[in-house]
Amino acid sequence: MKKLFIFLLLGASACNVLNPNITDDVYVDNAGAASSWVNGVSRQLALTMNQVVVSSELVSDNYYNNRTQSSKVFDIPQIDYYDTDVNNMQTQIAILRTMAEYGLSKVLPGDVTSTASDSAEMYYSLGYAHILSGELFVGLPGSEKGRVLTPAEHLNLAIASLNSAITLADAGSTAQMAYTLLKARAFYSLGNADSAVAIAKSAMSIPTLLQQVKYDGTNSVTNDMQTYVFSSTYNEFAPSPRLDFLDPKYYHTGLASADQKPVTIVKAEEAWLIVAEAAIAGNDLSTARTTLKDLLSSVIANRPTVSLNDNKETRNGGNRTDYPLTAELVKFDAADNTRSGYILNRQAGNITAYTVSGTKVIATDLDAATTQDELLYLLYRMRQEIFMAEGRRMTDLGIKFPVSQTEQLNNTNVSDADIVAQIPSFIPRARGMDDFTNDTASGIVTMKYDMNKVLVENKTSPYIFPFIN
Repeated sequence: MKKLFIFLLLGASACNVLNPNITDDVYVDNAGAASSWVNGVSRQLALTMNQVVVSSELVSDNYYNNRTQSSKVFDIPQIDYYDTDVNNMQTQIAILRTMAEYGLSKVLPGDVTSTASDSAEMYYSLGYAHILSGELFVGLPGSEKGRVLTPAEHLNLAIASLNSAITLADAGSTAQMAYTLLKARAFYSLGNADSAVAIAKSAMSIPTLLQQVKYDGTNSVTNDMQTYVFSSTYNEFAPSPRLDFLDPKYYHTGLASADQKPVTIVKAEEAWLIVAEAAIAGNDLSTARTTLKDLLSSVIANRPTVSLNDNKETRNGGNRTDYPLTAELVKFDAADNTRSGYILNRQAGNITAYTVSGTKVIATDLDAATTQDELLYLLYRMRQEIFMAEGRRMTDLGIKFPVSQTEQLNNTNVSDADIVAQIPSFIPRARGMDDFTNDTASGIVTMKYDMNKVLVENKTSPYIFPFIN
């Protein structure tokens, strides 16, 4: 008999179990198996997002590792196929995909108590695993020891799964609309502007739309990003100074174990951003400007914020000792004007924490943008700030992870090309994306690179701006 790897949820607790006494014929075909499997997949989604968010945020220009925890080289960025973190991310995504497939093929059909919503949840998880595979990797197998699928193949598989999730979900439900917007994201990544925009526009009917993965610190399913940016004594991860005002998105009050913040997977903001980017690509700047201004007033302005005591945040990790801790001015690069309000003095009183979305881009900035490049620059600034600490920025930079060495050693389908990371030539090396100078005499922090400007300067690159290329 085949042994079954399952997540047993006993009451509120959850633990990984590989039990030789639990086999297919014992677990499958039993009432209640479906609900426990759905819970197990939800837990795996949380574990997957831990690996995705932590690793991809470090690779990007959002955060750098200011201590010794987590990857020591992703900040460079150096991404080796033999890196343990590369393998861990691939493994977590593969487990999520496999659990969703097994739930659909074995567990749910064998449980008379399973519901259409259970099946929708499985298809959503399967679709999201394929989206992560397509967005984050140069390619990944779609099955155990299978052929390495291209990003486009994974994204098309995601769309097929999400179509099933949409059909099975309760009509008009938040879940159905979340699956719909996630489908728009897949079409966006494929560069299919017509389909992405048409689907995104339907999601605009719910400006509060939010789909998140939840964590449970009491039962050891903690939000790793929260640990790195807030809960840890040593402030392991430090944000780029120009993004300081958005940190932390995740925090705790009271005991950390009892207050683990969720990570967002789908939110309404993406619909407006997709529609605006397509308009910019088509040089319809008026529509793009109006769409982005509506995003600011109708969506972001209504997202919750909290007043947070963050006076323990001293950026004392140790890799850099010159991080600005007072309310200094910032320049996005040496040619930029000074800007205020980006770097906070956390000792002066409570700060405002943006729990879902925040941005410093305002309507007058959009009105002043009169060219395609100027609007494209502001849109990607907004994307960076809105998706802060959600694992999205690395993809916008055109960077992808390679297939891992573990997969290569066990799968003859992996080619030499599959084990090379995609890092576009315009990406600064030697930790340049995170670098800055802090002139304490003038009170000005200057970033070495404005990466959104770099992106616009390289907008014809095949690795970025999917609607333009």
